[in-house]
Amino acid sequence: MNSKLSKRLADIVDALPLEKDIRVLEIGCGPGAMAREISKRIGKGHVLAIDRSAKAIQQAISGSQPEIETGRLSFRQVLIEKFELGDNEKPFDIAIAVRVGALDGRHPEIEKQSLLKIAKALKKTGKLFIDGGNPLKEISLHEYR
Repeated sequence: MNSKLSKRLADIVDALPLEKDIRVLEIGCGPGAMAREISKRIGKGHVLAIDRSAKAIQQAISGSQPEIETGRLSFRQVLIEKFELGDNEKPFDIAIAVRVGALDGRHPEIEKQSLLKIAKALKKTGKLFIDGGNPLKEISLHEYR
């Protein structure tokens, strides 16, 4: 598994406000390359990377064993519009979504459900970033909180 990030994904990771020990929710992780890179930059923090595709999650898990074993990275197959925090799961500091159809404006009802779920999964001060800025843009969750 090639762990080298594309320049575009590397620029996105570099632009994220990553700090030691934060919790990051990656939405639409695909095979997990960006999640692995983020997990290396957050000290004892944690990345939960989700994707709707079972195949993508299988690829991500098989390519991420060293990072999973550190406890800093986990994967879950789930649609963002159906995402819920687990019983003992703490809210996240930031969420990042790159090329996620549910957030690209084409499906307003799914987008609204997704933003509600993201707002619930983040701390009150949590931020959502998506691709499409330079290289990121922050999406306000004010109306969903």
